Amino acid sequence: MNDRKRIQSALLSVFHKDGLEPIVRALHRLGVHLYSTGGTQEFIHQLGIPVTPVEDLTSYPSILGGRVKTLHPKVFGGILGRRGLDSDVAQLEEYHIPTIDLVVVDLYPFEQTVAGGGTEDAIIEKIDIGGIALIRAGAKNHGDVVIVPSRDQYPDLLHLLEAQNGESTLAQRKAFAAAAFGVSARYDSAIHQWFIGGPQQLAPPMQGQPVHPLRYGENPHQEASFIGDLHGLFEQLHGKELSYNNLLDLDAGLELIDDLATLPGIPFAILKHNNACGAAVRSTLKEAWDAALAADPTSAFGGVFITSATVDKATAEAMDAIFFEIICAADFDPEALEVLRRKKNRIILRRKGKGHLSRHWRSALGGLLTQAPNQLVPEASAMRTATAKAPTPQELNDLVFATILVKHTKSNAIVLAKGKQLLASGTGQTSRVDALEQAIAKARKFTFDLGGAVMASDAFFPFPDCVEIAHQAGISAVVHPGGSIRDQESIDYCNAHGMAMCITGTRHFKH
Repeated sequence: MNDRKRIQSALLSVFHKDGLEPIVRALHRLGVHLYSTGGTQEFIHQLGIPVTPVEDLTSYPSILGGRVKTLHPKVFGGILGRRGLDSDVAQLEEYHIPTIDLVVVDLYPFEQTVAGGGTEDAIIEKIDIGGIALIRAGAKNHGDVVIVPSRDQYPDLLHLLEAQNGESTLAQRKAFAAAAFGVSARYDSAIHQWFIGGPQQLAPPMQGQPVHPLRYGENPHQEASFIGDLHGLFEQLHGKELSYNNLLDLDAGLELIDDLATLPGIPFAILKHNNACGAAVRSTLKEAWDAALAADPTSAFGGVFITSATVDKATAEAMDAIFFEIICAADFDPEALEVLRRKKNRIILRRKGKGHLSRHWRSALGGLLTQAPNQLVPEASAMRTATAKAPTPQELNDLVFATILVKHTKSNAIVLAKGKQLLASGTGQTSRVDALEQAIAKARKFTFDLGGAVMASDAFFPFPDCVEIAHQAGISAVVHPGGSIRDQESIDYCNAHGMAMCITGTRHFKH
């Protein structure tokens, strides 16, 4: 197979037209002969660009309500014909089949139709036949053909058209083919699961996504990669390459900051090993930073800093005083960037989008566990007062803040907070009492006054010991999911000692 190939003809048949115009115009500038079908053909025609209907190529109209448009030897022969094989070339000439060098196609939105509650007939009609066949044909013959299986590959195609004048290398065509088979695999898996009545996403929706090799995994002896659109999530403004552990901290931190951003004010969080060691919400970013750092200035060393606000110079100067790995923010003032760039390896990220999946995945026992993400954001309306004494407005605000934090903390987890500031947390303990005692000890280490503070637990109190210890430490209000057969004992203790307790009914385990 020849390495470099120039695109001289293209077949475009897409369901979604957004993002297509620059590609069509680039192909036209290069003198590429365009073939198309239905709505895509009309779209190209309205741009004032010449296009040959597939019907003119096949001498057959679109039939059966559009179910059969491209399924014809003159289409698939032009894609699958091997340009370097004399017998294929002879047959193409014999049957007057033009070669097709580029196939741009996307698939009917099957998963979206299912997710939107479509009827069975509507779902069946969104099972693409011609599109999936075009994808597989183009990918199989990647020695001669560039296959673009979804809008995710449009930027790569545009680069090829504009920077390389429509020429592609074998390595590039092979990369497009790999993405194509990934799209095909995911699509077929979703259809299979719908037919057997299982989850709509059997496999993680990563097929066809770019693969980013990482320096190493959790430890230097472990190989690692990230599969997904990093460039769609962040713009890296400075610093070294992101690591496996960096990405885990960013994932945990961004989920936390998105929940904290639902509260009035500006949130700031400091992450270490996927847990918040500092967090606060304040009226200014500098105040939020100061309060977050105060929770544990020791653990903040080498941490990951995250906010949903724009970083200003004053906050940047304060952060620059300590060593940290990453700052991720909505944006940066130019003066702040100048300060933060003082350290060569410091990673500075401008957040561009959200990378949350509709399902969560993790490996286990040689297989995969999948679940819906924990998207429930704690709020005051979910706090049911279970004691004679109701929380004050300030305590209620703090209970919501603390519940958001405990939701994003490794179980068993306890969070202590006051004034929308994390005072301390007990993380990843095998008993809830241990988590509480760890949190109290840490708060006292950093000289916090726990009088009037609140406590949040990720799961119910199985015994009243936790509220007893909390009361003795000065904590005035607590919140937990409830559901223990001994809930009343904890409620009775709170009533006897003037504490407020709220019950949410929602557990927030995180493992």
